[in-house]
Amino acid sequence: MTEVKTGDLVRIHYTGTLADGSRFDSSEGREPLQFTVGSGQIIPGLDRALPGMKTGERKTVTIAPEDAYGPRQEGAAQDVPRDSIPAEIPLEIGTALQMRTPTGQSINVTVAAVSDTTVTLDANHPLAGEELTFDFEIVGIG
Repeated sequence: MTEVKTGDLVRIHYTGTLADGSRFDSSEGREPLQFTVGSGQIIPGLDRALPGMKTGERKTVTIAPEDAYGPRQEGAAQDVPRDSIPAEIPLEIGTALQMRTPTGQSINVTVAAVSDTTVTLDANHPLAGEELTFDFEIVGIG
């Protein structure tokens, strides 16, 4: 039976949980996640757990923030005047938005806090700083 190696196209079914046991993502009810091992398409900690596995094999791995979405960067949150955001843009905590830097680069942000005068926009990935656990199964190689 073929073992997974760097450069292989693989398909996995997975469930991702946080340290408190809450589920943040799963392929349940969807097609398996398909990607090329070692290509940077998935977080590094999960990518490194795959080589040597075989179709039908299951594994559970816990991944430190540094090997997932990185540590939280405190400087990545910024307060902006509430009146500088167009009225039609929803400002509920947790809303994902996209903004542009002065140089025109797009940045994904999340509304982290809202007051009468300011909105805090956070450019950290929502899972930054989190230890992640993945329970997964290889469902196909190649």
